[in-house]
Amino acid sequence: MSSLTTLAKELQKNLTFPVKTNEPLSRYTTWRVGGPADLFVQPLKQEELSFCLDFANRKGLPVYIMGNGSNLLVKDGGVRGLVIQTKNLCKINVDGQNIQADCGVLLPRLLQVVTENGLGGLEFAAGIPATIGGAVVMNAGTPAGCLGDVVKGVEVLTLDGERKLLNRKDINFSYRNSSIKQEGIVVSVNLELPFTDSGFSREKIKEILARRHSTQPIKWSNAGSIFKNPPEHYAGQLIEKVGAKGWRVGEAEVSEKHANFIINRGQAKASDVLELISKIQDAVYDQFGIKLELEIEVWGEGL
Repeated sequence: MSSLTTLAKELQKNLTFPVKTNEPLSRYTTWRVGGPADLFVQPLKQEELSFCLDFANRKGLPVYIMGNGSNLLVKDGGVRGLVIQTKNLCKINVDGQNIQADCGVLLPRLLQVVTENGLGGLEFAAGIPATIGGAVVMNAGTPAGCLGDVVKGVEVLTLDGERKLLNRKDINFSYRNSSIKQEGIVVSVNLELPFTDSGFSREKIKEILARRHSTQPIKWSNAGSIFKNPPEHYAGQLIEKVGAKGWRVGEAEVSEKHANFIINRGQAKASDVLELISKIQDAVYDQFGIKLELEIEVWGEGL
């Protein structure tokens, strides 16, 4: 494979934003943890996203798509290949009850636009710090609702460079998962939302945010819920029952406020987080015979 510098120069020729080499991904994840990406780009236009994917395809580079980095653990050894962060792709179009949002639109901004236009049904997403692209792929949500409930269609870019519209009936949504990843990379998302009273929506959002602030360790760097809830159980309750609140490995700690959160107390490494995850899984399995499954994504190399 060509050197990173050569690849970066070649990629840069067709792009308006800087191509970075050996870029620490800790700068871009909400956990503030993670080793370097060989190549890191932040496309400003859909055409640039397409070009980056085509370039990676031609060069045989693995591709990783990052939204807000809010549900992600990058190992300390970093990521080989090309990491594309989509946050600059952030146009929103409102047409009556239909919303079209580029993949990089952050959910808090989308929720604000939706509410301003007298639309509801997305209040459950208050406080989720994800992009719409990442959120729809993992069917993000809460017990009050999830993205799969409001999605009308998703436009994807296949690895062959073809744009494809998936209608709601073409997509299988399940708990914290969807079939979208197998189809390609999310370019934009179409939502269909009901008209509602904006005042009611704002009150609901305020309540949800207040609840999040009182029950989650918002002031510490974290990646949200670490584990999926097993059938008929809450992961946080199981973790609490094995006495894991406050467990620490290095600077990573199981939150005292919510046991399904691991916080970075300052200089945590991915290896600290992974060791803590393993410790929690073992303890819960030993006591309850339940294997906790990760809700977060893990990328890269290292322990």
